[in-house]
Amino acid sequence: MKRYDVAVLGEALIDFTDYGVSDGGGRLFEQNPGGAPANVACAVSRLGGRAAFLGKVGDDMHGRFLRDTLAGEGVDVSGMVLDPSVFTTLAFVALDDSGERSFSFARKPGADTCLRREEVSKNVLEHCGILHVGSLSLTDEPARSATLWAVKQVRSRGGAVAYDPNYRASLWRNEENARLQMRSLTPLADYIKISDEETELLTSHNSPEEAAQTLLEQGACCVAVTLGAEGALIAARDGMKVVPGCPVEWVADTTGAGDAFWGAFLAQTAGSGLSPQEMTLEKAAEFARFANMAASLCIGRRGAIPAMPTLAEVESRLRK
Repeated sequence: MKRYDVAVLGEALIDFTDYGVSDGGGRLFEQNPGGAPANVACAVSRLGGRAAFLGKVGDDMHGRFLRDTLAGEGVDVSGMVLDPSVFTTLAFVALDDSGERSFSFARKPGADTCLRREEVSKNVLEHCGILHVGSLSLTDEPARSATLWAVKQVRSRGGAVAYDPNYRASLWRNEENARLQMRSLTPLADYIKISDEETELLTSHNSPEEAAQTLLEQGACCVAVTLGAEGALIAARDGMKVVPGCPVEWVADTTGAGDAFWGAFLAQTAGSGLSPQEMTLEKAAEFARFANMAASLCIGRRGAIPAMPTLAEVESRLRK
């Protein structure tokens, strides 16, 4: 049995989330732990899975806060590197009236981009069932080479790879560079999640159905295209279907919703014991229904990691 159901590699950062204005009229920002891979790891852990984090933060107040937060969530942080020579990446997140976000990053460079291949824990790579990576670790060297090396290490021993190409335009030199680097991982992934806004960037198709089919033809065993309130299009090698979203009473903050979905999907996948080649549309749709519920609970709360639901919360809501 593997020691970790899911190991994630990539960024852990601080989301300074819009929190209104001060008495003097200045904008206030609330410190929240985040970073898409870190969010996924915490989602897996809260849902009963065994998760590990691989990546780099600064040896500063923010990096130590992130390490302690993930450890407090039950995530193994033995593969988190604290480096005194670089600063923990920061993201300032402004919210509009509907809870949608806009980002401004302090990452020139950020610690997450400075992860070197020799700093990636081989022990974690050898003992994870699924390795999950995002695309922000592909923006710069040396993290890009470290990420590709880790993916190939896991694949070489027959492990599964999950990929969420989380596009943030301001972190790339240009869209063409983003397209080139983000597409480099799609042939290496067994499970892929993209949003409906990323279909053209990853596949040259605007249609979720055509995008999903293209990714399956490139080698993926299961693809999820998230569709916001409409749910998610799920595609496996025996077909595809839309799994409807779950109704929500109100939206506090959409930060982390996609990560809650993907963490829940991967936790269910790992817990099933199915190999990527054994994934059917029926099982993938079952996992997506669970994941949609996790995402719907997440957006009712502020922040990312603090908003991730527990297994008991998701199961309770599914029974209603």
